[in-house]
Amino acid sequence: MKEALSVLCLALLVSVSEAAVTKPGIGEFLGCLRSWPSPESPITDDIFTADNTTTFLSSYLAYTKNTRFASPNYQTLMAIVTAKNLSHIQATVVCAKSNGVQIRIRSGGHDYEGLSYISSVPFVILDLFNLRVNKTLEQGGIDVLYKWQLVSSKLPESLYVKAMSQVANGTRSGERTIAVLFYAQFLGGANELVSIMNQSLPELGLKSQDCLEMSWLNSTLFWEDLPVGTPTSILLDRPSKPEKFFKSKSDYVKKPIPKEGIEKLWNGMLKINNNIVYMHWNPYGGVMDTIPATATPFPHREGNLFKIQYYTAWFDANATKGSLDMMKELYEVAEPYVSSNPREAFLNYRDIDIGSNPSGETTVDEAEIYGSKYFVGNLKRLMEVKAKYDPENFFKNEQSIPPARVKQ
Repeated sequence: MKEALSVLCLALLVSVSEAAVTKPGIGEFLGCLRSWPSPESPITDDIFTADNTTTFLSSYLAYTKNTRFASPNYQTLMAIVTAKNLSHIQATVVCAKSNGVQIRIRSGGHDYEGLSYISSVPFVILDLFNLRVNKTLEQGGIDVLYKWQLVSSKLPESLYVKAMSQVANGTRSGERTIAVLFYAQFLGGANELVSIMNQSLPELGLKSQDCLEMSWLNSTLFWEDLPVGTPTSILLDRPSKPEKFFKSKSDYVKKPIPKEGIEKLWNGMLKINNNIVYMHWNPYGGVMDTIPATATPFPHREGNLFKIQYYTAWFDANATKGSLDMMKELYEVAEPYVSSNPREAFLNYRDIDIGSNPSGETTVDEAEIYGSKYFVGNLKRLMEVKAKYDPENFFKNEQSIPPARVKQ
């Protein structure tokens, strides 16, 4: 009996001793990080711990591709650091080493066994996704975006590359800049895509580890900006309620916007304060360039390089008027560089600013203003169809198509 008790006590002592050695305190590590001398780019907002479970889990899942590893081990994962510049990397490495904390480094998540974000001993994830394939205003982003205009509509029909300019934090505290990100979908393998991109847009420096290979169904989750690994069943869920105020506008571009024009647009975006602000450039070309404008009611096909979506969102109702005014200013800045006579618009980004009728009546003169922007030369034919099937104009709204015979 004495011998058995001794063995049990020894095992317990070994276990306690091991825990003391391999379980460093998170407080010392975090204290070291937060005291790192980098006033121009503080790291505090880029540290996530399990205290905020929702944010922590979202950050963990963002580049977790294998569902086998979709649940973080809260006993070993101490923190996630989403580095935004080199000083954040330096701080994480130095503080982890000085406090005996293991580091796992993750970028695109192209790690099938999860070794970049799991460990059986206490560790932190140094996530480098913010340092991947995007260019800021200071890093020559204008040059890359200008080049994108020249090639995006001429890429193979199996490849779609979208450019998104957005307001982002600069390298110095309180400073804002513009970052341009490029999103692509390719019906093929990663290596083939890298080869095509390095010939057409080598400025991006695309590598195979920047790519995610997945089924078409899962790609819909990617475009919805959902974390990789999210069950596809989420596509069946309907939104429960709106979460923010927003305004969107649109334009079509038929000739490349000069670099000075891009700079003016970006400066216009930077004037929109305290809001989420971005500008999507969606390329056309390919099969769309073979379809004449008159082939279907949707006219914006042949001859268009890309479509622009301007977007801003805010969370305070009191900021609504100011936000709408600033969006109008940005729209005015773009006028010299987009389609004209008429200045075209995308119906699915409904914009009441381009013209409207009262709720209870439809005036043809007013309808021709917004209708020519949405439907260009097809408006007259659509009015004739309306006159044939809805001559009393029962189906109407502020931007509906009137019957051809109505004239007030």
